[in-house]
Amino acid sequence: MRASTFPAFSRSRLWPAVVLLMLAPLLSACGYNTIPTAEENAKAAWSEVLNQYQRRADLIPNLVETVKGYASHEKEVLEGVVEARAKATQVTVTPETLSDPNAFKAFQDNQAQLTGALSRLLAVVENYPDLKANQNFLALQAQLEGTENRIAVARRDYIGAVRDYNLTLRTFPSVIWAKLWFTDAQPFQNFTVEQDKMDAPKVEFGTRSGG
Repeated sequence: MRASTFPAFSRSRLWPAVVLLMLAPLLSACGYNTIPTAEENAKAAWSEVLNQYQRRADLIPNLVETVKGYASHEKEVLEGVVEARAKATQVTVTPETLSDPNAFKAFQDNQAQLTGALSRLLAVVENYPDLKANQNFLALQAQLEGTENRIAVARRDYIGAVRDYNLTLRTFPSVIWAKLWFTDAQPFQNFTVEQDKMDAPKVEFGTRSGG
């Protein structure tokens, strides 16, 4: 009696495993992994955006102090940079809150204001040849220029990653999984066209040759 029931019991345990093995390639082919993969790629891209903006923020205190040593009476411009930096570092959009439009807009606006303040500061520097020739200032300017380039690249990569992710939430076949399985998945916010074309601070090094 025991010998006859054992095969039936084994078959009852075996069939679910067989079905799962058969479905695994089908799930993959139908785009089941597309949404979580695209989501993680977008989050990773955003983390790089944050890293580069933080890198810029970290350079500003030394930059302001160096400029102050040569142009202390440019008080309004210097204070503008300090205040803009404080606002820019107060609002942080984590990878987990990328679907929040208000937080994302506040982040964009504050970073844009900081970019504008830096542009004004660097425009003022043109009036101080001794400052422009200062080695510490030149080093800081070089780091700022490199950071601005990295920000542009990080923003570009994030824009592409978010477009891919948001697309998976509304196109076939991944939209099926969004409706049936990944019900908590929400579109991520992205940089607007206007802010994507935002002018970076103009950075020029050394002294100009006389004409």
